[in-house]
Amino acid sequence: MAAGKSRKIQSVWIVTREYDGLAGAGGVKDFSRQLAETLAAHDQCSVRAIMPRYGFMDAARLGFSLADIGQASGRINGRRYEHVFEVDMNYAVEERRERVAIWQASLNGVTVFLAEADRFATKRGLYTYTEEDELEAAWQHTGEGHFDYFAMNILLQKTALDLMILLDDHPDVIHCQDGHAATLPVMMRENSGYRHYFRQTGAVVTIHNAGLGYHQEVADLDFARAITGLPEGVILSGRLNGSFDPFMAASAYAVLNTVSENYGRELQQTRDDARTGGLGHALLEHGVSLAGITNGIDPASFDPTRPEQLGLVAGYDVRGGDFVGKKMCKATMLAEIAGNGPWYQVEQFGTLAVAPEIPLFTFIGRFIAQKGVDILIQAVLELLPLELSSQFLVFGSGAPEFEKQVELLATSGIGQGRVCFFKGFNPLLANQVYAAGDFFLIPSRYEPCGLTDFIAQLLGNLPIVHRVGGLVKVIDGQTGFSYSENTSTALATAMSRALTLYRQDPDKIRTMQMAAVERIAHYHTWERVKEAYFLLYQQAMEMTC
Repeated sequence: MAAGKSRKIQSVWIVTREYDGLAGAGGVKDFSRQLAETLAAHDQCSVRAIMPRYGFMDAARLGFSLADIGQASGRINGRRYEHVFEVDMNYAVEERRERVAIWQASLNGVTVFLAEADRFATKRGLYTYTEEDELEAAWQHTGEGHFDYFAMNILLQKTALDLMILLDDHPDVIHCQDGHAATLPVMMRENSGYRHYFRQTGAVVTIHNAGLGYHQEVADLDFARAITGLPEGVILSGRLNGSFDPFMAASAYAVLNTVSENYGRELQQTRDDARTGGLGHALLEHGVSLAGITNGIDPASFDPTRPEQLGLVAGYDVRGGDFVGKKMCKATMLAEIAGNGPWYQVEQFGTLAVAPEIPLFTFIGRFIAQKGVDILIQAVLELLPLELSSQFLVFGSGAPEFEKQVELLATSGIGQGRVCFFKGFNPLLANQVYAAGDFFLIPSRYEPCGLTDFIAQLLGNLPIVHRVGGLVKVIDGQTGFSYSENTSTALATAMSRALTLYRQDPDKIRTMQMAAVERIAHYHTWERVKEAYFLLYQQAMEMTC
């Protein structure tokens, strides 16, 4: 496209492994759905999204119907489909194809497609094997990633491109989510079956997490070349630390961005890039600068003035300064904890005093090293003897060693009666924990953007965050509390500051709660964020022929 000219963006496709309300494991699901729906609300912009139909998803119950796409019939996972098409999925020693059928639904203005294939239908977990998988085959260890993760990703991406051709759809932009979809722009430009058809289609790759283990890289270069169909030179030029890396490969064919300005800076201007295997600096060496766009949020999805949708016992208005209902939510949660629930899909360890006047610290998240769970545990142990009038509610699951440590903290020693552990996850219960809490702890070692800080703020729960990545959007003393040194002592000190303010200046706490919601409304809604993505889409279109 000639410089200085722009084409109106009328059609966007989102390729993702997650979509909120269908299947998800983290922020990718929220991003995919909320950005898609916001773009769909934009005048004359058609938005389509595609993801796998995993084995745990009931497509018909989710409102999908089979699409008449494909010229032949065939069997997939033991079921006959009237319309299927085949996707080339060669291995290094075998030429092969895989059958795909397509489910389709219109969800809030977005046309969503589900790819039905044997490779997806047999998966009980989104990214990892389940306990049921391990019982079925001992080598499928619970919590470990699927052995065919790269093939899953390539099948989704090739299916997306083939589907666009079958629909005779020439999108202006294809927006690829994370390493799972980052090879698509490379195949779109280099494979002869695609490059002419998509010559005027731009591509954007959003890096949601550049940490080690999130690149979806593959060390077997012969396999990568065979299954992608890419030339050997392209495979070799897309290497990082010896492996074919989808992010590195995509950098020559798409606009790359991260999900916060500060995370992009950390990856390319600081030593924190060591956590990524040097991706950010490797991109710089190739002349690629990462754009940073902080994720937005839909405040209406977490609006406590509408308690029914969140499963809250009472409504309240943080932005308007009405916290009566929030006090009721806290009192109810403490009473239910004292009665041991019952909870759905959640196991309770420990209990708390039914004393709503005592400040309540909360945590909701995955129990993994990135989230700083070990730092959290140590900080609580440091604070408990010093702050006798405080309680802690920890909600999540993950690494067994962290789960055991939190369980012991809640049921023995100094934490007994002051720490409660909800093991598992339930979204409605999570809303209730957000609403009950006074302070929300986010001690992440690194955080590309962060969503829980937004949710906590919208529900009047002031975040206390490690000042890193996208968490810098929490302004210390104004919309929450933050600390710089990545230690348990620094976290405990920040928690002590919050407690002091809670006791000595409750009006200031109320002002901060209100200011946090006000700031989200002004700077962090998807309506604001979409404009930044339209600029990226224009850049992507300028890279086309």
